[in-house]
Amino acid sequence: MKLNINGIVIICGNYGSGKTETAVNLAAKSRIEGKAVKIADLDLVNPYFRTREARGFLEDLGVEVVLPDKRYMHADLPILAPAVAGMIQNPAELTILDAGGDDVGVTVLAALGDFLSKREVHMIQVINPFRPFTQTIEGCIQIKEKIEASSKLKITSIVSNANLIDETTPEHIIEGYHFIREVSKTTGLPIEFITASSQMIPQLDMNQFHCPVLTIDRQLVFPWTSN
Repeated sequence: MKLNINGIVIICGNYGSGKTETAVNLAAKSRIEGKAVKIADLDLVNPYFRTREARGFLEDLGVEVVLPDKRYMHADLPILAPAVAGMIQNPAELTILDAGGDDVGVTVLAALGDFLSKREVHMIQVINPFRPFTQTIEGCIQIKEKIEASSKLKITSIVSNANLIDETTPEHIIEGYHFIREVSKTTGLPIEFITASSQMIPQLDMNQFHCPVLTIDRQLVFPWTSN
């Protein structure tokens, strides 16, 4: 199935869900397919995985990357660049907002409420069932409700980003797919897509997935890990 997402899309999730890696790859793949793409880094909490770390890669593809003012590039402060509001007012074919993790990270979205309320917004919750707090359906729902309460926005769809980084196997991807289907049945939220690394794709029977699959090429690493 072809992945086709347009409009203003907010990517959210709990810490360790892989939401930023998902956001970066969604932006890259969409741009490669010919879409005009903008992405804003609103993750002002997580000190490690941030969209800004992939800025060069994205800009080389032609993606417009919007970041906080340079004075706050490495600050954990709720600072918003005016460019983010302008980006919402003048969105590209696909405009991605990479929000912070958990309910604390998405509070910055509430400050954009006046701008977001005037637009149709899709808010996607990224779920990694192998991370703490999202190993059960109940845990996923609790994260969902906390994010919605803090952001003052409703999640509209879900994504499975099932992985154990370098220890991921095809079985993990399949297990994550079945898990996200159960979350979908329980919450009524549609599955937007699932993810799988480019190394996993050749090992998977894609016919078993009744939703799009986003190929992930890792662009972000821990600061203590060499490329």
